[in-house]
Amino acid sequence: MIETISAITLATHDMVRAVHFYEALGFEIVHGGEHALFTSFRAGTGYLNLIAQSADRHWSWWGRAIFYVSDVDAFHAKVIAKGYRPDEAPRDAEWGERFFHLTDPDGHELSFARPLG
Repeated sequence: MIETISAITLATHDMVRAVHFYEALGFEIVHGGEHALFTSFRAGTGYLNLIAQSADRHWSWWGRAIFYVSDVDAFHAKVIAKGYRPDEAPRDAEWGERFFHLTDPDGHELSFARPLG
């Protein structure tokens, strides 16, 4: 049986830009950084990794990474205050979560959520 996810790795064409984006959201660097080819951020008990890719590598919509936060509306306000534009306002979903989506500078979709009730 699968117990947990350890990490998700996303590709980036611009590590400096990507690191600034994820740091602004509150992710903490545990390895690498702006000038590294590979950077890891703490994401609860797991990790969000970035791997640098050359400009000739292209990708289309790949899926979505979902992160639980303590307060979806407060996190949404923080994202806006940092100058980013979420794809939508927070809302309650029929599957029992409050959430909103944000697309990172490389086109990766992120969801920030919290179970309802």
